[in-house]
Amino acid sequence: MDDIDELIRRLYEQPPDGFVAGRAAAVAEAKQAGDKDLAKRLAALRKPTVAAWLVNLLALRRPELIADLVELAEELRQAQRGLQGEQLRELSTQRRQVVSALVAAAQKLAIADDPALRRVKLPMAEVESTLTAAMAEPDIAEQVRSGRLVKAATYAGFGEVPRPRLRLVTSPEPEGKPSENEPAERDRAAERERAAKRRELQRDLTIAQRAREKTQSVLEKAEAAESDAGHSIDELEEQIAELERRRGDAQAELSRRKLARRSAERDASAARRQVGDVEAAIEDLDAEEPG
Repeated sequence: MDDIDELIRRLYEQPPDGFVAGRAAAVAEAKQAGDKDLAKRLAALRKPTVAAWLVNLLALRRPELIADLVELAEELRQAQRGLQGEQLRELSTQRRQVVSALVAAAQKLAIADDPALRRVKLPMAEVESTLTAAMAEPDIAEQVRSGRLVKAATYAGFGEVPRPRLRLVTSPEPEGKPSENEPAERDRAAERERAAKRRELQRDLTIAQRAREKTQSVLEKAEAAESDAGHSIDELEEQIAELERRRGDAQAELSRRKLARRSAERDASAARRQVGDVEAAIEDLDAEEPG
């Protein structure tokens, strides 16, 4: 038998409507080979939903996109720990763009396999929710990465709640006569605080820039995958158009040949009647001859 992982991969890569028949054939082959454990393992495989199949197709055909998605999710989580407000909204927008691009790539892969799916409403919203959940939950990400997902996943929120930055609050100094050096000390303390704040913001900026670069990289790869799948669909549609043209030519030729056959049948029928008439005339003539 083929390698078990490759066999399972093929089962989850094919459309769900062929899963049960494919699984049954694999189980029968395992039993015929005398491998009862394998047959039992294969029989336990669950049929994926259409949404899960679309995600599996993306994970199996373009695993590097899923790997980038998971890596990006971790970088976004790190960035969210130090960012607030507008920066968080920007990262959320970038995340949605990446997920949307991957959803489109999954749809194009499915249509490239079966152009008839272009006329079918596919559950792309469930695909989107699954990929979003994969970015938020490492466990879901591993299921997606395996290419053996059996149902769509959902996630209520995303990322961590930014934690407030805390400063140590000390008891106030006893009131007394301010020293002559107090203004200078306050200035130095303020300068140190500004320097610490600048370093903290610089770290946040570096993390955000890395996340932005990674997001752009994943987005570009997803768009390239979508474009490749789109080219495959265009090629298939060109082939379909050529086949339609050839079918039209063949149908026209068939019609011409039918007309020719019918005309030949009429000619043959007329010739048979003529032969019959001549033969009858000869018989009549022979009958009139004197004996």
